[in-house]
Formats: sequence, structure tokens, C-alpha cells
Amino acid sequence: MSAVPTDESERRSGPLLQHLARRMRLRSESVLAPLGLRPRHLVALTVLRDSGGISQQGLAATLQIDGTNVVGLLNDLEADDLVERRRSPEDRRRHVVSLTEVGTTRLREAECALAGAEEEVLGALEPGERDLLYELLRRASQGRSSSCAEVVSADGPDAC
Repeated sequence: MSAVPTDESERRSGPLLQHLARRMRLRSESVLAPLGLRPRHLVALTVLRDSGGISQQGLAATLQIDGTNVVGLLNDLEADDLVERRRSPEDRRRHVVSLTEVGTTRLREAECALAGAEEEVLGALEPGERDLLYELLRRASQGRSSSCAEVVSADGPDAC
């Protein structure tokens, strides 16, 4: 197998995406902290809002985290009155988690703060370019990935 070309004209998106993601993560963390939130809290609150309430197990599956970690996450959110857990009327062994009014308000505040952070990080792009970037990232995140070996076998040794 041939080495990866080192042609300076060749462009790789990975390092740029990593840099941009790091800038966005750091800026997001800084605007969420005054609200008492971390990015993982925001994701959970968003899932709860969009689902209208979900079981703890369902939340763990959606977030793709261990059930024990979901309990810790919900403990954090419940301590700040952002979520509430109630026994399911259909199955008393299950807890259904939903946003409180305080949680809904805090989520809106966080989304506004994040919009400002995104404005700072992506400020060099015009609104249409941001829309295009969003659409491209959304599509890329849902697409099937191919390994370099698969591409080489399909397109020849100079494909990567």
C-alpha cells in the first residue's frame, strides 16, 4: 500500500474540524458555566424537551451512556429543579423524567447563550455559509464512513 500523499495542495478537513470543535466546546463551556450547566446537561435537557418526557432507561439509551451515569446526571439536574422523576403509572418500577418549568427556562437561556458563542466562533461566515456548513455537517454526521482501505480497493492505490 502506498503512503498517503504529502502534496501541499491536498486539503484535509479533520484538523480544521478538530480545531473548530475545540473552539466551540471551550466557548460553549464558558457560557454554560454561569447557568450552572455543562454540555452533557444541555444535551439531556434538550432530549427531555424534545421527547416531552422519557424513562430513565430511554434517556440512557438515547444519550448512549450507562444507566448509573444517567442517575448521576439526573441527580445534578434534579438538585437544581431542572427535571423531575416520577414513577410511571403503567409500571411502578420505571421512572419517567421530564423538564420542569425552571428547566425549560434554563434551557432557553442556555440556547440563547450558545447562539452568542456560535456567533463568536463562526463570525467569519455569512449567514448563508453557516446554513451550508450546518447542512454539510449534518449530512456528514449521518453518512456511512468508508475506510481508506475500502476506497483504495475500489478506486485504486492513489485514491487516498
